[in-house]
Amino acid sequence: MPVVSAPPRVVVIGAGFGGLAAAKELAAVPVDVLLVDQRNYHTFQPLLYQVATAGLNAADVAYAVRGIFHHQPNVAFRQAKVTGADWSARRLLVDDGDPIPFEYLVVAAGATAAYFGIRGAAEHGLPLYTLADAAAVRNHVLSCFEAADRDPALVDDGALTFVIVGGGPTGVEVAGALAELFAKVLRKDFGRLEVSRAKVILVEMADQLLTPFSARSQRHALEALRARGVDVRLGEAVAEVTATTVCLRSGEVIPCRTLIWAAGVRANPVAEALGLEQAGAGRIVVGADLSVPGHHDVWAIGDVAASLGLDGRPLPQVAQVAIQGGKHAAHQIRRRLDGRSPAPFRYTDKGTMATIGRHAAVAELPGRIRLSGVLAWFAWLGLHVIMLMGFRNRLSVLLNWAWNYVTWDRGPRLIFRPEK
Repeated sequence: MPVVSAPPRVVVIGAGFGGLAAAKELAAVPVDVLLVDQRNYHTFQPLLYQVATAGLNAADVAYAVRGIFHHQPNVAFRQAKVTGADWSARRLLVDDGDPIPFEYLVVAAGATAAYFGIRGAAEHGLPLYTLADAAAVRNHVLSCFEAADRDPALVDDGALTFVIVGGGPTGVEVAGALAELFAKVLRKDFGRLEVSRAKVILVEMADQLLTPFSARSQRHALEALRARGVDVRLGEAVAEVTATTVCLRSGEVIPCRTLIWAAGVRANPVAEALGLEQAGAGRIVVGADLSVPGHHDVWAIGDVAASLGLDGRPLPQVAQVAIQGGKHAAHQIRRRLDGRSPAPFRYTDKGTMATIGRHAAVAELPGRIRLSGVLAWFAWLGLHVIMLMGFRNRLSVLLNWAWNYVTWDRGPRLIFRPEK
């Protein structure tokens, strides 16, 4: 009886946008795909800020990885954290279980928060990059109001002062959502507390918000935030953070118990663990086809990769770069199997959006289309519902948004921690 050789194994590190795109694109390719992630679910990161501000439940923005691939038999999943690689044996080392052998490897591990060496920021700041981060922010914000309700004197000590660092899309969205949460929801929850004394301060080092956007969109975001009562500090930076204060470079010291960090990211530490060459912010150096120099059967994509655009500048760390990079890596594996030469990666900018709050958003689309206000807000809502994974999640998010729109109420205002 002839020996049937097993199909080559493709290991994909990371179940984010890029990793899922790569695995899905390999559906019709004669390979076995193993998706490896330390969490057993995919997180829809663009809506994490809504979990953090009590707009959505955590389950609304997450989906079990195994459930995503029910109908793709060549994909398997392994929950593990990659801790290194044995390149000579072509195996990944993991924190639990046997090493994972591979013929082809796609590194799509994403990124983590970057604190730029600012003293106290990592210890006292709240990042917003994982589902656990979002839940921690929600717990902390609501706990601050509960504490201030018990002892109103805490307000003078900064218990209701919320500083957000970073004027990119995440920082702008968090600031707008918190302002609306305080003014429209918590004001009714805490009837005996002067909720009007709660402050949202957005600190941005540049002279404008939403740096990649046009000047018109930047102005709209700034005006919309200030109209909602957000104190926007442009051209300002954080010098030091303690448990009770945020010190600015200008010398101002803000009494504050909450610092939400949205100022930037760096590549996931797996890049260093694998021993691959890194560029700025820890991103893995890649060639024109996203392959890793010295490892022609390894590709890095998305936030973890230092991929370049046609202008030679690093591509932004956004979902579309990861998705297109994942598909490209899958195509390169197919080309390798077919004996064809690699093809360079060409990123297509499909536009970018950011929401500031109800009826306020900015959207910049191909063809120099610029939207702002209500139209951009509805476009933002529609796109994010479409991109969500799973019908249940889409329906749940739509129902939550509809309820919030009609009643100005938010359901998941829960402080939920494991009991000691």
